[in-house]
Amino acid sequence: MNRKIYVHSFNSPLGKFNLASTDRGLSIVSFGTGSRAHFKHLLEKIHPDCTAVSGGTWNKKAAKQINAYLNGKLKKFHLKLDLSGTPFQKKVLRKIAAIPYGRTKTYGSIAAAVGHPHASRAVGSVNARNPLPIVIPCHRVVGASGPGGYRYGLKIKKNLLKLEGVTL
Repeated sequence: MNRKIYVHSFNSPLGKFNLASTDRGLSIVSFGTGSRAHFKHLLEKIHPDCTAVSGGTWNKKAAKQINAYLNGKLKKFHLKLDLSGTPFQKKVLRKIAAIPYGRTKTYGSIAAAVGHPHASRAVGSVNARNPLPIVIPCHRVVGASGPGGYRYGLKIKKNLLKLEGVTL
């Protein structure tokens, strides 16, 4: 059976965003340099059996909330998510999603919180592959001795944290 995946693009203070959602919720957020190619790759990987169509209720809600967040007017997203991945990956992403606005957690503390205290590198890998950046705030995960990495560049990570009042 060929299911539908809803896609939507919009402009924001960080440039163009590409979103994908299912009837169950938001599934993919992609932005920045190479965003379109990365978005296409994620669509093929996460939803290989789906046909892309424009629109989607969750995409429109996400676009509005992402812009509000980037303009300093939203501190918590209220979106239904359709997470993909292994049970470990989903557990890590849910822990990251629970990090409050204006706060950070280390890779090690996330690893411990999901019951794998020696898996900080695995947490870093999940964080780097987060299909829902901004909405699942992977920018709030930092290294024990510094900011750590960020798929979209350290400058953007630091700016997002600065927007939330976090100084590194």
